Amino acid sequence: MTDILSQTGYLALGSRLKRLAERMQADAARAHLDMGYPMQPGHFPLFAALHRHGPLTVGEAVDIIGMSQPGITRIHNSLARLGLTRTDTSKEDRRTRTISLTDEGKALIERMERDLWPHIARGAEEACDGVDALAMLSRIEAALDEKSLLDRITASRQAALFKDLSIVEYDSSLASTFAEISREWVEEMFKLEPHDIEVLENPEQHIIQPGGTILFVQAPDLGIVGCGALMPVEGASYELTKMGVRKSARGRKAGEFLLDHLLQRAGSLPIEELFLLTNSKCQAAIHLYEKAGFIHDADILGRFGPMYARADVAMSFDLEAA
Repeated sequence: MTDILSQTGYLALGSRLKRLAERMQADAARAHLDMGYPMQPGHFPLFAALHRHGPLTVGEAVDIIGMSQPGITRIHNSLARLGLTRTDTSKEDRRTRTISLTDEGKALIERMERDLWPHIARGAEEACDGVDALAMLSRIEAALDEKSLLDRITASRQAALFKDLSIVEYDSSLASTFAEISREWVEEMFKLEPHDIEVLENPEQHIIQPGGTILFVQAPDLGIVGCGALMPVEGASYELTKMGVRKSARGRKAGEFLLDHLLQRAGSLPIEELFLLTNSKCQAAIHLYEKAGFIHDADILGRFGPMYARADVAMSFDLEAA
């Protein structure tokens, strides 16, 4: 039979490492058992940490070992039942409790360090057959500390979803496209208001000339499918506005792609306050904004909400935090 984990490559890396760890731990456990030692492989991290660092609080053990607090507590309870560890209360602070090795635990470590652990280490090194597995593991751990596997998966998925999309900058020839896309989504659920009409008929006057931006998203098979703007409203306050995607392109993540680029552009503009106004009927859009980091803001609604009769939701975005 073929080995499915080796066949599936990096997709099964975690499962393959787990299988390898379980295989090595089972052999190490058998070696301990053959010599009459009560230790289990799962006990080793805490046992070794106490041997190297002395008494530890549970929190200190969590930091040193990289395990969860319940996991540390379970190991300690198992070792305590074997008479190898104990819990002590600090004389300086009765609320602080530390885990330490008992005399029996210290004696057991001395025997294992002399009679067994060097042979386990030598056997594992021989199995690596000249490969610096420890350095490789350290590099993987450091890479995952820098960026988790989940973040890497998400980034890869987004790259795949967005690979055919591109951003197009505004020019005067696209003014009618900007108005057309914006009208389509507004009139689908509401009706155009005087403020909408004024901005759509004069985008350069209201958005571009005061220092704002209009971006479009383009798909190779459909052309320009969406638009959005960063419009100066009052001082350094900007409104994310006229975000819309054509019906023909919905489901292709064009709105998410466009929003990401608009927020990147916002970081390069002299914006001190970025907000948007929408309506509670627009749940899909609200979810998209929440996912991007916008938060609901009653103050914004009170200050800028009256610009649109349909506006009953206001959200703001912290550019510094982002």
